[in-house]
Amino acid sequence: MSEIFYPAYKEGKLDPHASQFLTAIAAADLPPLSELTPKLARERNIVKAFSSKPVPVASIRNILIEGPFGEIPLRIYTPEGEGPFPVLVYLHGGGWVVGTLDDYDAVCTILSSNSGYVVVAVDYQLSPEARFPVALEEGYATLEWVADQADAIDVDLLHIAVGGDSAGGNMATVIALMARDRGGPSVHFQLLICPATNLAETNTLSYRQFGFGLWVPEVLMQWYTNHYLEHPEDVKNPYASPLLARDLSGLPPAFIVIAEFDILRDEAESYGKRLQQSGGDVTMKIYPGQIHDFVIFGKVMPEAEKALADCCRALNGVRGKREIRKIRKLPQ
Repeated sequence: MSEIFYPAYKEGKLDPHASQFLTAIAAADLPPLSELTPKLARERNIVKAFSSKPVPVASIRNILIEGPFGEIPLRIYTPEGEGPFPVLVYLHGGGWVVGTLDDYDAVCTILSSNSGYVVVAVDYQLSPEARFPVALEEGYATLEWVADQADAIDVDLLHIAVGGDSAGGNMATVIALMARDRGGPSVHFQLLICPATNLAETNTLSYRQFGFGLWVPEVLMQWYTNHYLEHPEDVKNPYASPLLARDLSGLPPAFIVIAEFDILRDEAESYGKRLQQSGGDVTMKIYPGQIHDFVIFGKVMPEAEKALADCCRALNGVRGKREIRKIRKLPQ
């Protein structure tokens, strides 16, 4: 097969499926999300059109729980088998501005079915209607609810994980920080997929390489950040930029999915290294040729299936123990 490069990315070999995906989006000649209102951006969200098909699980149910800012919609995916099950509180991506539970239905069914976890997906309020830290507090309230209702939802209180992709990955690791800081429920694992970890820094190699491209460029990251944060100085708040937290000790083990052609690549790696330096048990795996949050586009990117399988193996690797085997570390 001849090498295929998306024209904006000259360095390295972009996965052919990613190249085709980006070329098709470019050919559609749609206005960039950063030039739209949040309402229009949500209407033109493409995630569901390119996601995998949901896989069967034992049950899916939608419920409402009481939260600090009103009711929080949750979608609970229960796998086949007998409980109590380990449980994953999942925060979807979308830059805190777009994204719905329906968009991530396939991802959640795959994670639940193939890992044996109950997945509790959080329909947190979006920005700018509900700015930082509303979504975080709703995610944390869900974590507390899961711990309080462990028997009722047939989950194991000793095996509560948090996870998410992109902005959801940011929130997942922050919720683990919040649980540590507040003496809240014990979190046994973090599943972080292409996480944003430092909203204050744009002068990284991956920003310089991919910040001008079609897929999640710097201008879109700034658009997301501006809608998410109420005050510019909040970029330095460790609950917005966990990489800036002074102390990352005492956090649960983590598996971090990193895409090679991702503007957030370097900050995800830096966060993983800081967790390791703080004594954390961290596995980072880079997926060559992949773009930001490729795992949600399983319909057109075969590597998504492999990455989600790795996520399920990582989740299973901490069932009943506190260590996971390193799969592959990013090159220095």
